[in-house]
Amino acid sequence: MNYEIARRQMLSQQIRTWDVLDPGVLAVLQATPRELFVPESDRDLAFADAEVPLGHGQCMMAPKVEARLLQELAIESSDSVLEIGTGSGYLTACLSQLAGTVQSIEIFADLCRGAEANLDRAGITGVEIHNEDATVAALDSRFDVVAITASVPTLDDRWLRLLKPMGRLFVVVGRAPVMEARLIRMHADGSYSDKSLFETVLTPMINADQPEPFVL
Repeated sequence: MNYEIARRQMLSQQIRTWDVLDPGVLAVLQATPRELFVPESDRDLAFADAEVPLGHGQCMMAPKVEARLLQELAIESSDSVLEIGTGSGYLTACLSQLAGTVQSIEIFADLCRGAEANLDRAGITGVEIHNEDATVAALDSRFDVVAITASVPTLDDRWLRLLKPMGRLFVVVGRAPVMEARLIRMHADGSYSDKSLFETVLTPMINADQPEPFVL
């Protein structure tokens, strides 16, 4: 496979046709070697319009979903970002090139190690990856941007409490076969707006039904 041709086709046939036209996001998707983040056995799927299995029932999101996530979050170079669900580290790599700082949480230790190796191969530095269960992790910071890469059954307050004033949250809410990608914006007065983006289906977050909130 010619990866550069496949990358250009992904951008033109999948990403742009899903109304992802932000120059910064397109530049990051062009520059980030997605093929390095796909398991070798599935490397021919690196640029396909499909999820890629990672083990443990987890998957890389389809490229167009990752692209819309990046565009909708409108990430600035001064932003602090929390990613919940590191997976292979591909989205982590994209986030790190747009944001100021990136922390990422992954429940599976082997995926953490794999993501760290993938990021190193791609020359991505300055990312913190934590091997934790996000539903019970005690975080003492709030973030400008939170990106959740698995679906949750409901929009729980625990995710909203992670946002700084004017912060943005991307989350997919619902249960298969009906799920909805949503963008939450936290306002300075503590209220928030909730925008429906598109319908999709993502792997459910492990333990997301547990009631214990984050400790902030």
